[in-house]
Amino acid sequence: MTHIAVLGSTNMDLVAYVAKAPQRGETVTGREFRTIPGGKGANQAVAAAHAGADVSLIGAVGADAFGSLLRSTLEHSGVDTDHLRTTEGPSGTAHIVVDDEGGNAIVVIPGANGTVTALAPGDEGLIATADALLLQLEIPLDAVVAGAEAARRHGVRTILTPSPAQPLPPQLLASIDLLVPNEHEAAALTGVTDPREAAAALLDQVPEVVVTLGAAGSLYAARGAALLTVPAPQVTAVDSTGAGDTFVGTLAVALGEGREMPEALAWASAAAALSVQRPGASSSMPYRSEIDTQAGS
Repeated sequence: MTHIAVLGSTNMDLVAYVAKAPQRGETVTGREFRTIPGGKGANQAVAAAHAGADVSLIGAVGADAFGSLLRSTLEHSGVDTDHLRTTEGPSGTAHIVVDDEGGNAIVVIPGANGTVTALAPGDEGLIATADALLLQLEIPLDAVVAGAEAARRHGVRTILTPSPAQPLPPQLLASIDLLVPNEHEAAALTGVTDPREAAAALLDQVPEVVVTLGAAGSLYAARGAALLTVPAPQVTAVDSTGAGDTFVGTLAVALGEGREMPEALAWASAAAALSVQRPGASSSMPYRSEIDTQAGS
């Protein structure tokens, strides 16, 4: 079984569903509110576990009711939480507005995630046993760099989702094997709006890039190889929250199983297409059998 380690955030998503998101200074009436476990680290961990991997999460939750619920939800999803710390104070939260077209706007309050500034004893040993380490940018950058460097020391594949978008230090990029931005993050990192040109520009910094394009699918670029475009299944989106994390978590599993990149991308796209047809982030992530059916495996 593929072993995936995830170093990242764990949040409670507080989700309001509305016909149209409010503009600045505007008040609208929503139709529903949900409290759903999330955070990019936890989301990718759950996605990978549902897709059939042995998954361990490194991070932190607060000593509050959200923290207890987040931990138990992860464990119920099959994620090992032995390296998920509990700190004083609140857990991280994400305040999300989802409109009728499935689009979203998100405000993240780091809470306990902000205390993850370095690897704790035992974390590097865990990373060393993994087939891949998944990283995002919802915890302090020092910890992300430390995790990437630990993975590089032990020959573990590193996959970085550069979200929220921010400048990436050279010491982090030097330890990244695969960068997976969406088209907006790719533009922010390069100053280039065309995803193909942005992907090519990113190859100056990392050896492989996958740019996710939402309903248009994804494109893959690698040094010395032709650009590859993989379409996404055409579905009606209900809620796109967590779709990118579903894609990355599932992609990591496929690559860990030795699948070639075209097949891995198609399988990850099938998982993401399933997730956007359901509300929530972690609650929308499909299981392996569903992904196989969607992908026609």
